[in-house]
Amino acid sequence: MRAPPYTAASFEVVRHPDGRRERDAVAVEEPLEIRVNGAPVAVTMRTPGHDEELALGFLVSEGIRPRRAAPPEDLAANTIEVEADDFDPARLERHFYTSSSCGVCGKGALEAVSVEGAAVDSELRVPAALLARLPERLRQDQAAFAETGGLHATGLFDPAGGLLCLREDVGRHNAMDKVIGWAFGEGRLPLADSILCVSGRLSFELVQKAAVAGCPILVAVGAPSSLAVELGRDRGVTVCGFARSGRVNVYSEEWRVVS
Repeated sequence: MRAPPYTAASFEVVRHPDGRRERDAVAVEEPLEIRVNGAPVAVTMRTPGHDEELALGFLVSEGIRPRRAAPPEDLAANTIEVEADDFDPARLERHFYTSSSCGVCGKGALEAVSVEGAAVDSELRVPAALLARLPERLRQDQAAFAETGGLHATGLFDPAGGLLCLREDVGRHNAMDKVIGWAFGEGRLPLADSILCVSGRLSFELVQKAAVAGCPILVAVGAPSSLAVELGRDRGVTVCGFARSGRVNVYSEEWRVVS
């Protein structure tokens, strides 16, 4: 399984200590402008591919319900146009620049990233052993990571551990948005009977996105932050970290994880 050509670029590298010159693949990173009803609202650094899903997922995570996303009529490169009903530009009047490392960077205050919504409503329960295996299952289908070593991934799984959707990106928040955008397009929101798994650590924003999407369980191979745990407890999301080697730590809503 090879990565799509638009996700990796080839560069000459010098490998030490022997000084060999070889070609190496690195992850592609380019800007994407997201427009809503013709007005630019955000720029994010992302790996090309599934751009419509990224734009849809981004807006859903911001509490906005879009109708559709497509390239703009002016065919501007690295741009996606989203149509949304009753869109209030003031809601996104932050004029922020989202870096590829942290989706919260550039937002003026913690209040600016709080999205109003009900707590997650789901009675889903899954075995701990299943959750512990998800990062390994995710890794098996990370074609772009296998080629470049430089991409994050988010996977959406059913209660039995079956992979429904996987997306990769240089930004962990973008990978999550792409999956949520896919789910939106498939009519699967809210994700009350699904599990989200990410390849790295868990930040506040990833838990926020899972909560807005209605997903009850969020699993990571790495550690959660303090705000991620606090938000999980507040929004009713089961936050799991360090899922590896048959083990998993559960930081919130532990009743969903059974032996």
